[in-house]
Amino acid sequence: MTCREFIAFLLEYLSEDLSARERAEFERHLAQCPDCPAYLRSYEETIKLGKMVFADPDATVPQEVPEELVQAILASRRQDT
Repeated sequence: MTCREFIAFLLEYLSEDLSARERAEFERHLAQCPDCPAYLRSYEETIKLGKMVFADPDATVPQEVPEELVQAILASRRQDT
């Protein structure tokens, strides 16, 4: 398995949707590659942080977030609907 293939299987790995053979190959790559374990940890952290963002629907945007960023995100969301 290459690193590119590893990345393509991340979601299925974390969702436990890989076959036993695919999971073994994924974990073999994980044990041998110096970079992919760090990538996996950052991917898991991103998912965790993304879920935290929506944990409190009444939360306000922290003061340190630039207003331009907030407006750009809101504009992007309007375009997607």
